[in-house]
Amino acid sequence: MVSIIIPSYNCREYISETINSVLNQTYSDYEVFIIDDKPSDGTPELVQNKIAFDNRFHLIRLDDNQGAGKARNIGIEMAAREFIAFLDGDDLWKPTKLEKQIGFMNEKNYPFTYTYYEKIDSNGKLLEPKVTSPDEINYIKMLKSNYIGCSTAIYNQAILGKIYMPDIRKRQDYGLWLKILKSTEKGYCLKETLMQYRVRPG
Repeated sequence: MVSIIIPSYNCREYISETINSVLNQTYSDYEVFIIDDKPSDGTPELVQNKIAFDNRFHLIRLDDNQGAGKARNIGIEMAAREFIAFLDGDDLWKPTKLEKQIGFMNEKNYPFTYTYYEKIDSNGKLLEPKVTSPDEINYIKMLKSNYIGCSTAIYNQAILGKIYMPDIRKRQDYGLWLKILKSTEKGYCLKETLMQYRVRPG
């Protein structure tokens, strides 16, 4: 039901915890594409060992560093499930994230949703207990600011089709939300804190 896209670049210190946050989901009908964006810290070998015994996980190794946007677009191209969810290689999902958000989308027939999140530091210490977002968002409102945490967002490609991130090095997620909001009237917030966004040096 859900295709999860995880871009990974020099996340060796955090990627195991990120993968565990997927494995610990109360919702298990998913496939995962970890896009290895040519890191220099040995992340791919660690990931391969971590996922070797779970055929839901797929490691795609890029020949050169292309940036998070292109890495995510490769995952979007490969995604075969109804929903596409994003999770960065150092962020974490709460265990009920997929179950609650997919249930929310199915119940309301919403094609694009996001959630609240909290910020943690490189050691996992809580920095900000809740970062909120508007109850709903449209294209005009989104032009003012990026209200959506990337690792909170899910869109329904069965309804909207595959929508790709723009080919830019930074803020590609913001560009994607704007493209999605040209295809659907609104995005909707599930008002629960279901993701942890890691703030780290660099």
